[in-house]
Amino acid sequence: MCTSLLSLLPVPAKAILRALAASLCTLPILVGVVNAEEREELRDLFFGAAMFHAHQENFFDAIVALDTELAQFYRLDQPELDPFSAHLGQAEFSVGDLELSYRMHREAGRAIEAVLKGNVSQAVRNEAAYRLAKIHYHKQQPVNALHALEMIEGRVPERVRAEEQFLRARVFMQLGRFDEAVELLKDLKGEESLAGFIEFNLGIAQLKSGEETRGVLELTALGKKSSSKPAAQALYDKTNLLLGSHLMEAGELELARPYFDRVNLEGPFSNRALLGAGWVEARAGRYGRALVPWKMLQNRKGTNESVHEAMLAVPYAYGKLDVHSTAAINYGRALDSFGNEIDTLTASINSIREGKFLEALRRKEATQVQNWVVALRNLPDAPETHYLLDLMASNDYQEFLRNYRDLNDLFERNEEWLKSLSAYEDIISIRRAYYEPLLPQLDEQFRKLDARIKLRIEQRDIFASRIEQMLVSRRPEYLATANEQEARLELMKLHQQITERPQGFTEATRSRVARLQGVLDLRLSTEYDQRLTEAYKHLQELNIEIEKLQVVYQSYVRSRQAATHSYTGYNKEITRLRAQIRSSQQRLEMLMARQGSMLEALAIQELERRRTQLESYQIKARFALADSYDRANELQEQREDQLKIEQHRESLPEENPPELDAEVEVSDGGEA
Repeated sequence: MCTSLLSLLPVPAKAILRALAASLCTLPILVGVVNAEEREELRDLFFGAAMFHAHQENFFDAIVALDTELAQFYRLDQPELDPFSAHLGQAEFSVGDLELSYRMHREAGRAIEAVLKGNVSQAVRNEAAYRLAKIHYHKQQPVNALHALEMIEGRVPERVRAEEQFLRARVFMQLGRFDEAVELLKDLKGEESLAGFIEFNLGIAQLKSGEETRGVLELTALGKKSSSKPAAQALYDKTNLLLGSHLMEAGELELARPYFDRVNLEGPFSNRALLGAGWVEARAGRYGRALVPWKMLQNRKGTNESVHEAMLAVPYAYGKLDVHSTAAINYGRALDSFGNEIDTLTASINSIREGKFLEALRRKEATQVQNWVVALRNLPDAPETHYLLDLMASNDYQEFLRNYRDLNDLFERNEEWLKSLSAYEDIISIRRAYYEPLLPQLDEQFRKLDARIKLRIEQRDIFASRIEQMLVSRRPEYLATANEQEARLELMKLHQQITERPQGFTEATRSRVARLQGVLDLRLSTEYDQRLTEAYKHLQELNIEIEKLQVVYQSYVRSRQAATHSYTGYNKEITRLRAQIRSSQQRLEMLMARQGSMLEALAIQELERRRTQLESYQIKARFALADSYDRANELQEQREDQLKIEQHRESLPEENPPELDAEVEVSDGGEA
């Protein structure tokens, strides 16, 4: 919300409205991501887990998960095979969005500027320019935001078109170009995702551009709406409070009262509305009617500034009505309340100086609920949180609080990571104690298996070589069976003996040996093709068996490596990470100390301001109390004197006594 609109409100309301302005301006950052996920099927579970953390507003976990996935993806040899590639572009954009959500504006800006400089389509470039403009807008840099918006050419993606135009209008409002903002906001009317916000900003822009009548009508129409949603109703209440305050300051008292009456009595702006409604009647001289909202406000929680003002306004109205005794009683009650609140503020300041305020901020039982600011008020032994909601009204203070809580969260995460490193060391030592005694025996068995595998491979290679030779030239002897090989060798010996000593063998013997040789050669020749086919089949079967052995071999190698890698090579990395985490812990402690000191200083300054204000109210109440007593006593004396006069008149006789009548006659005769 444009902060310049706060000038239309009384000063005490500005801090409260800034808090709501921040919530209204921070529209859902992951709108584009959500819509993209609705259209695309989730293909990578790790990306889905990161988005789950993002939707739970655990932005740090989501950033860590996405950064890890992106780093692993870029190191892959074939990244296109990773299912994460289907979400790569969305992941790169999401990192920038998440960093923006985590208020890492510098990192988010660099990521988006890298996209703008890359070789991407114009639609992607336009969306990146829009997100960069949003970063500059959140950093209160409207000139840079406008420059980024001017980088957009053509149409932006449909899912961010309305948000881009709304952002452009708010940038124009911050730059004082209200006429251009009015035109953009008029074009956006009817956009459901920005319902209420458009009308509010349009009304403010019209008021600032000089079209006061149209601006009042626009805001009036918005303020007449109601909603069951707290955020929407707060926007309507804020609209009515703004208009009522604006008209009251302009002197339009009769027109201002209905706007205060429309504010929800249970909403965050109800106290200011009740106070404003009373002042409208008081300025019109209707002090009796002013007492109605002021009395209602007077009975509310005493830590609110509007309630304190009402505690003085109620007896002031009674004094104007000349009911000074009742005014004195109410001034006395106000003095008692102010005294108690001053004591509470003093205790809160002392508690903050003792460090209890920062301790309350770090408590998990408060931060685990969504409305953690309110939950802090219910913590025991934490008086410093009594005025925390008022302190949180400042947008800057909220930023400091979030930064401190984020630093504390990082510090606690690092402590858990240090414990995890110790746990990893324990796991590694257990694995080493388990595997190291087993590995020597397994290595011995593996060497035997490896020798057998190598022997079989060599035999296979020889067999395959022979088959290849037989395909070129026939070698029947290679396909002989063991018996045939033995018979063949015996025949070769006989042939050699016959050649050496022919006289030692008869013709019948030589003829018989020749016949046996012929039978053997005939069998090998006639069965050659069949035996060659069977040998080829056996070779294929042998290849299959060797492949199985290879699988077992590779499996063992992988298992052996996995077992070894499960406990070796981690010591240096763990030592490096531990040193890095401890170094970051020292830096976090320093930053937390600085941030905590700033929080405490601002809190003490605010509480001292409140205490000074209450002391001023206390002084005014004392003087007013004394004056009320004096006026009440004076009025009482006047009433008593009047009563005595009336009683004396009643005691006088209606006729003169005889003596008085005689004296009158004598005096009359003497004169005669």
